[in-house]
Amino acid sequence: MKKLMILSTGGTIACTQTREGLIPTLTADDILAYVPKSGQIAQIETKNIFNLDSSNIQPEEWRDIAREVFACLTDYDGVVVLHGTDTMAYTASMLSFMLRNIDIPVVITGSQLPVGHPQTDAKQNLRDALITAASGKAGVFVVFNGKVILGCRAAKVRTTSQDAFESINVPAAGYIRAGRARFSTPPERKTGKPVLDDAIEPGVFLLKLIPGTHPEVFDDIVRLGYCGVVIEGFGLGGLHCIRRNLLEGIQRLLDANVAVLLTTQCRYEPSDPAVYETGRLALELGIIQTYDMTSECAVTKLMWVLAHAKTLLEVRSMMLTNYCGEITLPPEAERPAAG
Repeated sequence: MKKLMILSTGGTIACTQTREGLIPTLTADDILAYVPKSGQIAQIETKNIFNLDSSNIQPEEWRDIAREVFACLTDYDGVVVLHGTDTMAYTASMLSFMLRNIDIPVVITGSQLPVGHPQTDAKQNLRDALITAASGKAGVFVVFNGKVILGCRAAKVRTTSQDAFESINVPAAGYIRAGRARFSTPPERKTGKPVLDDAIEPGVFLLKLIPGTHPEVFDDIVRLGYCGVVIEGFGLGGLHCIRRNLLEGIQRLLDANVAVLLTTQCRYEPSDPAVYETGRLALELGIIQTYDMTSECAVTKLMWVLAHAKTLLEVRSMMLTNYCGEITLPPEAERPAAG
């Protein structure tokens, strides 16, 4: 029988109702008790890392989670991380970069309703996560509402529905059907040694443009000490360059050695700034396009890259390297996979 570890970080799945609202108070053992037949899936151990609303999970907590997961690799066949849904996609994406060449499943799940709620989705999600963690399919995944999603492709797209997560720009990695995890591709043999690579630079800003955004906002980003910016442009990656000329602000960012990425506000399909003049002018300045990466992935990958790259040229090369299935590159933009 497989041996699994459940690491609990809090979130809705661990919440109980208080006078101040829902607060995570339950331990992993408390939550597991709601799935009494879980022992038929695997031998399970638990550990509580912390008990936080996921809105409070930040880069410091990502490191803690990654280190706890990495410590489990030699003694367990799979790991389940219980996590709040609001920032789950960020955590899943960051773990995809921090945990290099992992050879077991690392499965992140949670729920839209507390585990004690009569209509909760927590019990099913936890059962599905345990099944996935026992499957032998190596990688970082989000499991939610019967779907198995590659961690770097997951996004929360609904605020209350139980079908809260979707796989963005690639098909789901698999589904839970009849008590089994069924994947679109077979398990891969990992050739490299698992590595914990948790060096990150948290100083990354995400800016969603609106018509009329002032270019002076970029001066404040420099003043506040950010090292990287992800800009969510319009459509394929457009931005305005008359009256309030954002290109001037972007040039000041680049002059200050700040890495600038340009993506789209659209949830589906890739950005392609070169199609229109406004985006092409931004590319000529030296911004980096993100193709079909999610915004959550663009932000977390840039944090990870900035801790490893010494120049903006190296940032560009690493951002255009496909490390864990996070980006689909056209042939002219492909870079060799690293690590």
